[in-house]
Amino acid sequence: MKFKGYVNNFVLNKLLFNKKDIKCMTKITKEEVKKVAHLARLELNDNEINNHAQQLEKILDYIRQLEKIDTDDVPCTTRAIEVVNVFRKDENKNSECNEEILELGPSREDKYFKVPKIINE
Repeated sequence: MKFKGYVNNFVLNKLLFNKKDIKCMTKITKEEVKKVAHLARLELNDNEINNHAQQLEKILDYIRQLEKIDTDDVPCTTRAIEVVNVFRKDENKNSECNEEILELGPSREDKYFKVPKIINE
């Protein structure tokens, strides 16, 4: 498979559907794979076209299986596991080792690090 350009935002129209469309979906044809490959600027040989058609059909079969699961009482979520912010609260604290830290810098002026000027006037 050769990539000839940016993949178009068009995704296989058979993969974009709602629940009622699943029962009437037909098998993915080689012509549909060729059309999508053309839109995505992909060069596929006949073997790759057959392979992609079979793989897409397996994906659709899996989606059909998932659609049999009753998810009406399952709340929507964006993650499989709960994510918790592990950052501490931002608080102003005085450091007791300011002198030591300033000494680690390449240059300093009074109680600040001295850096090269980056803005031209």
